[in-house]
Amino acid sequence: MSPPLLLLQDIHLTFGAAPLLAGAGLSVGEGERICLVGRNGSGKSTLLRVAAGLLAPDGGSRFAQPGATIRYLPQEPDFAGHATTLAYVEAGFETEPDRHRAAYLLEQLGLTGAESPETLSGGEARRAAIARVLAPSPDILLLDEPTNHLDLPGIEWLERELAAMRCGLVVISHDRRLLERLSRVTVWLDRGITRTLDRGFAAFEAWRDEVLAQEEAERHKLGRKIAMDEDWLRYGVTARRKRNQKRLADLHALRRKRREHRAAQGNARMEATQAELSGRLVIVAEGVGKSYGGRPIVRDLSTRILRGDRVGIVGGNGAGKTTLLNLLTGKLAPDAGEVRLGAGLAPVVLDQRRESLDPGQTLREALTGGAGDSVTIGGRTRHVIGAMKDFLFAPEQANTPVGVLSGGERGRLTLARAFARPSNLLVLDEPTNDLDLETLDLLQELLADYAGTVLLVSHDRDFLDRVATSVIAAEGDGRWVEYAGGYSDMLAQRRPLSEPQAAPKPRVAAPAVPARAAERPARMTFKDRHTLDALPGRIAALQAEVARLGSELADPDLYARNPARFAAAGAALTAAQESLAAAEEQWLTLEMLREELGG
Repeated sequence: MSPPLLLLQDIHLTFGAAPLLAGAGLSVGEGERICLVGRNGSGKSTLLRVAAGLLAPDGGSRFAQPGATIRYLPQEPDFAGHATTLAYVEAGFETEPDRHRAAYLLEQLGLTGAESPETLSGGEARRAAIARVLAPSPDILLLDEPTNHLDLPGIEWLERELAAMRCGLVVISHDRRLLERLSRVTVWLDRGITRTLDRGFAAFEAWRDEVLAQEEAERHKLGRKIAMDEDWLRYGVTARRKRNQKRLADLHALRRKRREHRAAQGNARMEATQAELSGRLVIVAEGVGKSYGGRPIVRDLSTRILRGDRVGIVGGNGAGKTTLLNLLTGKLAPDAGEVRLGAGLAPVVLDQRRESLDPGQTLREALTGGAGDSVTIGGRTRHVIGAMKDFLFAPEQANTPVGVLSGGERGRLTLARAFARPSNLLVLDEPTNDLDLETLDLLQELLADYAGTVLLVSHDRDFLDRVATSVIAAEGDGRWVEYAGGYSDMLAQRRPLSEPQAAPKPRVAAPAVPARAAERPARMTFKDRHTLDALPGRIAALQAEVARLGSELADPDLYARNPARFAAAGAALTAAQESLAAAEEQWLTLEMLREELGG
């Protein structure tokens, strides 16, 4: 085994009275892919700064191989002294700068190199900083939240670039999908010390739960009194995640309902559908268009959003996601088309800036508005201490000033205040920015329990997969297309960008069905009608088969007991899911044809 290029041993560091790092370590070898995880405030960024040689610890040792190049990406890059982004990137070379490499990376990241750092947006600043650390092709990359302020195309480009590099990598990120695809080793920083798992992030949460369960058992053996509130903070998220497994199954059912809803969307029957769904219709958009300076932002968009839908909106920076959100919620008038809102809507908006928090208020006052000791969340009136625990705060934090809370804690407080307001429509614009993994789990649970409708703009692919029942995606030139399911479902259905503009492709190849040609067919054939009558029974049988196989595979002992049966059941489940999707697509096509022909 080759010696590590970078080694931290027994690192101690104290800020104020409490130790932040109490014996932490980190070893990075050539080509290693490490994710550094832990709660907000646990010291991850501090440990990374020690690794970069920018912060001297109180105790312990740091060793870097002579001649090894180490590049560190901070959360807040410093552009002082650089006139352009190209000059900033070239300054990252230790020797003669490679101007072509610097210009290439900037171009790939959507920058020209001539931008003034003073005028950069948050996303542009992040892309310039990424180009600076990648340009020298270092031996070790230390990345602190590299996806912050990046749009989805930028995140996916970064993921591909990092996967192709041969350097050692240590990354801190709240983007689960990025961590799962890049990491091969997981370092968990918890209560000042580090534990290492020689597997990627995908295996981390189950391993962490086992470690914590073993600690709890050992404490019981020693007869120690367990502090219940501290345990709740640690184990509450674990319980939430296990409950979320059922919610993911429920989400698939909601997505099937969403597809069925859209089967009755014909323009000719819109008014009849509205009357039939009175009280359930939240937003109807018909032929909506919006332009700025002659540039189309939204072009001829039609959609229908029902109570209980959770609609994700995705696209690159500048695609018009916030504009679309404002059009759908009635805050912005369209240039063309019409948006109709359901009666009695009570929206709550959580925008990118988040609401302002008074740093002088205590946590209790911020939640209750300074009046009483109770707060109503989700229709239930709770004592403020109980509500705090719901949002992962300890009881002793009730009188903590808001100004001293960490970024993740302020994010949780903002969510708590938003959910405390009576609402039946949640409008969330980039709600996952700067949230740690535990808070993302909390937000996922809140949205799963929310009885109303959710409109969500996000660049977090995993979060969209866990939450969204449908996705509206920017396709360029003002075109937006709605896809059933989450982000991964959208990718499976989406046409390649090089193909002519057309309706989204089915998720799987469906059996031959009558095409919806430019000229409407005169009638349905006997075979079409017979197939349409038989499909509901077939779909129900396939749903039952998928449920049966899913239940069989949920047995945690099946693989150890019978590996061959486990493999066979997995293959059968995949085939049944594909057949179910094909049957649903076929039913949808025939049902829409029937409606067009007037029944």
